[in-house]
Amino acid sequence: MFVVIFRARVRQFDAQYTSVAAQMRELALKDFGCLEFTAVTEGEQEIALSYWPDEASIRAWKQQADHQMAQQLGRERWYASYSVEIAEIQRSYARPSSAPTPT
Repeated sequence: MFVVIFRARVRQFDAQYTSVAAQMRELALKDFGCLEFTAVTEGEQEIALSYWPDEASIRAWKQQADHQMAQQLGRERWYASYSVEIAEIQRSYARPSSAPTPT
């Protein structure tokens, strides 16, 4: 499994950003094999983590036409700067929630 780490310094978000981001997330998850997508914005910093089964899926997503248009809008309007890192996950584990299930 691979993770794409997207870090950006936000210039300014607008209503179109919210719409485009939601569309891109849905498309990546539904049609391009993205396993999970999480994004957090605090102040002018945004970090997004997306998990993928393989590098081929990441490359296909990078070349998708609507995603390329969103990338262009990001460069022109929404982000002052950004970086992308791709890493292979060697090991992963979790502790399940111990909270009781509501009845």
